[in-house]
Amino acid sequence: MQKLFSSLAATALAASLALAFPAHAANSASLPLVQEAPLRAHLAFLSNDLLEGRGTGQRGADLTVAYLETQAQMAGLKPVRGNSYRQSVQIAGVKSLPAESSLQALAGGKAVPLAFGPDWVWATGDSVATHTFDAPLVFVGYGITAPEEGWNDFKGTDVKGKIVVMMVNDPQPTEAEPNRFAGKALTYYGRWTYKFEEAQRQGAAGVLLIHTKPSASYDWSVVQNSWSGAERFQLAARTAGTPLQGWITEDAARRLFAAGGQDLDALRAKAERKDFQAVALDAKLAGEMKSAVRKVEQFNVAGMVPGTDARLKDEAVIYSAHWDHLGIQPKEGDKPGADIIYNGAVDNASGTAGLLAMAQEAAKKPARRTQIFLWVAAEEQGLLGSAAYAADPLWPLDKTAAALNLDSLNFVGATHDIGVQGSERTELGAMAATVAKSMGMHIAQARPDLAGGYFRSDHFSFAKAGVPAFSINGGREYVKDVEASKAKAAAYGPRYHQVSDEYDASWDLSGMTQQAQFTLNLGQAVANAARMPAWKAGDAFGKVREQVK
Repeated sequence: MQKLFSSLAATALAASLALAFPAHAANSASLPLVQEAPLRAHLAFLSNDLLEGRGTGQRGADLTVAYLETQAQMAGLKPVRGNSYRQSVQIAGVKSLPAESSLQALAGGKAVPLAFGPDWVWATGDSVATHTFDAPLVFVGYGITAPEEGWNDFKGTDVKGKIVVMMVNDPQPTEAEPNRFAGKALTYYGRWTYKFEEAQRQGAAGVLLIHTKPSASYDWSVVQNSWSGAERFQLAARTAGTPLQGWITEDAARRLFAAGGQDLDALRAKAERKDFQAVALDAKLAGEMKSAVRKVEQFNVAGMVPGTDARLKDEAVIYSAHWDHLGIQPKEGDKPGADIIYNGAVDNASGTAGLLAMAQEAAKKPARRTQIFLWVAAEEQGLLGSAAYAADPLWPLDKTAAALNLDSLNFVGATHDIGVQGSERTELGAMAATVAKSMGMHIAQARPDLAGGYFRSDHFSFAKAGVPAFSINGGREYVKDVEASKAKAAAYGPRYHQVSDEYDASWDLSGMTQQAQFTLNLGQAVANAARMPAWKAGDAFGKVREQVK
């Protein structure tokens, strides 16, 4: 892969950036080259059983943070605030206790058998250990209030003190309105995080999200692994959520609705219309829900390469990756010797390792602006570490030029393309295309964001705060063994959030190195530009940026 990053490519990059963006483009001697060997070493260690899956609130998390701050110092990074590489993230840990709870669903006056784990999962959303419910269920369609779309699923309905049952994803496009809610792409209104937030704003006592694989973009096993028997986390400083938050399978929801005198499919069809009215079910949740609750301190790890320009060094480019995964999760019925460590090699030991390899080289060749390398905590729990950073930034947000995020890097092999979805919302899109061209690549063809990827990674915390931000994704046009490479990439799907996401020493890391190099090259271009990149006119996050200024 070093041929891709030769001095010839570096010279081409400097020249093309000077033309494409009003910038002080880097010369060939200033472009740091990411090395595969340290990237592989970090990846192998971070995904080793010794780190126990880097679970939030577990011993593996403490080991990971210690490793990262040590490596940041060895790479030559400086602390961003004070003398520490750590930024405290105060969170509450919550674990459902179904065996000690009496919570049940009743419909038509009779109990509807629902098994915790296989049929539904739930937890407290406000960090209170015990809640007692006798709350009616109301189907609220998608649970969306979007004035700009003329959409309100709660209109005319008071859901205070009730349990709202809703679908994930967005209302689907129609022939008459092909672009409503961004067409086939998923908007933030479709994300489960938004659903919980809106239910809280409406005063609901709880939320049950109806899971389908097409609407959620992942299997029920992903939900089950994150909620059933696992400890979940919330920012301690965040406004409390609804007392109950949970998911229910489609089959279980269908049985519950039928017992409550309603047809789930018929109601879902009605919910695709703007004139939909919430429907009260002849059903309720009753009983006591118990949870184990504790306070936990986790840490973001941050280090910087100070800028060299007397004026521009007060502005910064952030490179981020989340260091956490799901940790150790024993389950009832596990056989002796069963694998209970969720190593998260691809997700996201790969991004964590990539950032370490990038920092090692960037520290040797500073840019005009300051560069910050940020490893955030608790992404798997709802972007908690990056949200905590955005609430208490180590660097002023209005002086942060861009946030470039790495999450689940390409472990298959080098590609002709690179994914930059979301960059088109800002001037970073044009810069990314120029950088890709200089490296002999091109930007991956845009696809509808059906899974809402733009709202699922840590860059989104920065975007919401007005900072131009997106995640750099691996390409799909493989250089070698195209069909075999595609099959290898596709085979990762069943391993996502499973114990089988483990490091394989036979992996070809040329694509991972390429992805890290592209990210660093783009960051260097931003760090050396004459001005910070701007959002495209009219973008909602751009309006936030203007307010910050």
